[in-house]
Amino acid sequence: MNLAFIKWFLFVCCSYHVVVAQTPVSQSPVIKKALTFLEKIEPETISEQILICEIPAPPFKEESRMVYIKKRFTELGLQNVRVDEVGNIIGEYTGRSTEPLLVLSAHLDTVFPESTEIKVTRDGHILRAPGISDDSRGLAVILAVARALKQFNIQTEGSILFVGTVGEEGVGNLRGVRHLFKDLVSSKITHFISIDDVGLKTFNTAVGSDRFRVTFSGIGGHSYANFGISNPIHALGRTIAKFSDFIVPKKPKTTFNVGRIGGGTSVNSIAHSSWMEVDLRSEDRIELGKLNAAFHKAVLASLREENRRWNSKDTLTVEITSLGKRPAGKLADDAEILNAVVRADQALNIKTDFRSGSTDSNIPISLGIPAVTLSGGGGGTYKHSLRETFDTRNSHLGTQRALLTLLEIVGIKPVAR
Repeated sequence: MNLAFIKWFLFVCCSYHVVVAQTPVSQSPVIKKALTFLEKIEPETISEQILICEIPAPPFKEESRMVYIKKRFTELGLQNVRVDEVGNIIGEYTGRSTEPLLVLSAHLDTVFPESTEIKVTRDGHILRAPGISDDSRGLAVILAVARALKQFNIQTEGSILFVGTVGEEGVGNLRGVRHLFKDLVSSKITHFISIDDVGLKTFNTAVGSDRFRVTFSGIGGHSYANFGISNPIHALGRTIAKFSDFIVPKKPKTTFNVGRIGGGTSVNSIAHSSWMEVDLRSEDRIELGKLNAAFHKAVLASLREENRRWNSKDTLTVEITSLGKRPAGKLADDAEILNAVVRADQALNIKTDFRSGSTDSNIPISLGIPAVTLSGGGGGTYKHSLRETFDTRNSHLGTQRALLTLLEIVGIKPVAR
């Protein structure tokens, strides 16, 4: 066999592989029926989204919502439905092979405390309630995708793990997805898609974050009688003032925020302690490191300045505690999972919109596992607030897009051409 023939043979094989990989699954008659089905049942998907939203899932207390999703996974015919050690709910859709093994996930938790009253109200195509979009929509979408797969008995080449994760928000520190990827050898997960946010965006760049709680402590005392001792709240104010003057790059986008503050006993008392919770973010790990260093420098400088201001023997101390760390990362521009998104978007006449964000996908991306977060369709405003909304117009596109993208990756029976 001469060298020219070998080169020709490899060229033909590679060319054939490219053609097969790029043939949209949307050409399959059964997939066309599934897409139509998803549009038809969208009102039912919206109803389920409302139901999920009204099941409380405050930070670290996602169990009630998990119980509902577990019941639905079982009703939809997923196999080996189970809850893992940290509270993730997992169900399997078995293909002809365990490779590829794709996770389709949405997160169970919300940012809202246990005392938050949640009742969805409707005004035409607008739904209003805390958590109605983030991530009640994502959970409703993955349930609808499972329903379509089962309805049409779609045979996939690879297999799918449907997962409701815990701890995506705030100080949950992605504990659910971290656990999912704790043992890569045994999990054998090859791809990851999470459904989060609204619209038709694709998050392919993982925004890294460092979160801290800073606590200044002192002896405290009476505001008049003990005037002249160092004040933890004043030290906190100095830090926030320095912090707010930071200059950060617009590209790569880098941000900072003081999210919560507290401390003190009364208006006429010098506080014995004060605290704040801080969020530092960047698309780039180097810039995040620079911001982290500047933040720590500002805290220590404020401590020195407050103690020096009063020259008191009752000096303050400070403690900086980590509340969580999310790794930054980015997929290669030619990653096959991104090509799968593009093919799905083309089939639905959607303009592909790649974005950066902080989601469950941060963990697999940081580990080199192809991962994206897809928005769940529709629209919305005021995420993470009591005024959160979801716009139901054309929201079915989010569910259709999720189905097509995952099928582009796990594959189905060869598409007739």
